Amino acid sequence: MSRIFEELDRRSTSIGEISLRRRLEPTLRVDVFEVKIGEDGLMSSLITDGERAVATLGLAATSNTEMDVLVGGLGLGYTAGAALVDPRVRSLRVVDALAPVIDWHRRRLVPLDPSLVDDDRCELVLRDFFELARTMFDFGHGPTMFDAILLDIDHSPRHLLDPANADFYEPPGVQRLARSILPGGVFSLWSNDEPDARYLGVLQESFERAGAEVVTFANPLTGSDTSSTVYVATT
Repeated sequence: MSRIFEELDRRSTSIGEISLRRRLEPTLRVDVFEVKIGEDGLMSSLITDGERAVATLGLAATSNTEMDVLVGGLGLGYTAGAALVDPRVRSLRVVDALAPVIDWHRRRLVPLDPSLVDDDRCELVLRDFFELARTMFDFGHGPTMFDAILLDIDHSPRHLLDPANADFYEPPGVQRLARSILPGGVFSLWSNDEPDARYLGVLQESFERAGAEVVTFANPLTGSDTSSTVYVATT
């Protein structure tokens, strides 16, 4: 039987102390992996529908083939893992600013199966996604334009992990983003908040089409539904 609680890693980062924990959920009798900043929960392996929907809804909105895809935010890897299921994806770059998170995947501490590090199409990159966006995604190698950019970092366009990210969600930042996506491509964003009419309007000014879809899924702990928003914008 699994241990009731185990802290797999804890380190200091630029946004606070981050930890990876595994605990036995007593009501469901399953292992749950959790990422926390301090004592604030950031993500959990128990509910991953929203993270997966960023990839599935985003990639479903483009008919492009042989796709180069960029994922902002690694976390436990569910967005990237869902993207790799799509056979059109020929390359996937996953950007995360926190070295411990990338290290968890390389040490196979996270529960994602199959592991991202076992897929030759996938590259884990230690960079700040928002700084890269300001440079039109100049990595110094490889593509600078993508068929899909899938983002799951901030809690929402208004509820940010770092105030410095705010310019990404404003018109100049969205215009740069749109110029980084190939014709027919897509931008997809997860948000924990209800649809934001102002942000949706900013997307609609720079993309050919943009919408916000409320994704509802069962919460096994509360027995009720939980909702999040996925913005999808296409060139």
